[in-house]
Amino acid sequence: MLTNFDYAAHNAEVKEVWAAYRAGKPIRTPVIWGINTRYTMFNDAANPRRITFEQYFNDPSVMLERQLEHQEYIRLNIPQDAEMGLPAEGWNIGVDFQNTYEAAWFGCEIDYSAEQVPDTRPMLGDDNKRLLFDRGIPDPFEGGLMRRNWSFREHILKAREDGFTWRGKPLLSVSPSAMGTDGPLTVACNLRGASAFLTDMIEDPDYARELLDYITEATIVRIQAYRKVLGMPDKTQSWGFADDSIQLISCAMYEDMVFPYHKRLVDAFSTGGPNGVHLCGNSSRHFAFMKQNLAIHSFDTGFPIDFTAVRESVGPDVEILGGPSVPFLQRAAPDQVRAEVRRILDSGVRTGGKFVLREGNNLAPDIPFDNLVAMYDEGKAYGRYQ
Repeated sequence: MLTNFDYAAHNAEVKEVWAAYRAGKPIRTPVIWGINTRYTMFNDAANPRRITFEQYFNDPSVMLERQLEHQEYIRLNIPQDAEMGLPAEGWNIGVDFQNTYEAAWFGCEIDYSAEQVPDTRPMLGDDNKRLLFDRGIPDPFEGGLMRRNWSFREHILKAREDGFTWRGKPLLSVSPSAMGTDGPLTVACNLRGASAFLTDMIEDPDYARELLDYITEATIVRIQAYRKVLGMPDKTQSWGFADDSIQLISCAMYEDMVFPYHKRLVDAFSTGGPNGVHLCGNSSRHFAFMKQNLAIHSFDTGFPIDFTAVRESVGPDVEILGGPSVPFLQRAAPDQVRAEVRRILDSGVRTGGKFVLREGNNLAPDIPFDNLVAMYDEGKAYGRYQ
């Protein structure tokens, strides 16, 4: 898809762009993409064997090779402010169960729908709402999906020890899944069903709090166990998490029923921040409170977002990531993409020099390549600082 592309020159420029950004003296707005294996899974050029997610989730060799195909394709074809071309030293691999890993750890069944990313089916009905409390916290290494998580990691580590290479480059790090969290409210919605759990928050708040408490405690136990095994510190200065489902609730309900569990997570893993959060959808009404009370200084945003209002609410010292919505990028013409990039960059969101342009949020497989190029090129040209 890219022809006559100078990867070395690109990588040198990208290194300079990020160094300036991190020093607080940006040359231009960095432009990135949120890309995981779903982007290439449904692309014949990037996935010539048409590997399915069901195969990917159930065979560690398939997961390894498909992930390497994905990384290679992105590095060679999708322009962004990241290192492109084959890696200088080798490949970094992570066991990848997409967004199923937490609910499947608790026991939810994984659903493999054709031409879709895997999802989990709710397991807590009205007749068994207390099932997980009776079972207790699942074992971090043996419970549900986590036995597969660690066996996949061991398989890939063995391949590395046996000298496995891809395009002449070795495997470097091999990380397990489930080192972070999709957030207690989101996981509760996965376990119970979103409609049912949101109803619980109103009609049976004691149960809702009990489930959020259980999920939070289990998450802390799991991540602490993994950090110990991997020789990582109990806490780091900064920590990041997600909880997309807070877009579904009011500020009052967030502060009363969900914030206490976010606070427990942050206190468990951060020594004080600055911390970060990923929030798909529009959760911006919560941002100022989260900044003040969780030391969040990096918001990875979704859609729809009013970038002017977001910048005004959090101030110039907070990093914001976001940009044109995925549905817009799917249907727009390249000229429309360029105009939307300019509109966002002119919104005031760049005040303070802490804005990263990306799609909102997570690149879909069928976005026209010309739109990716248009957004990247316009971001580079129009996003320069005086």
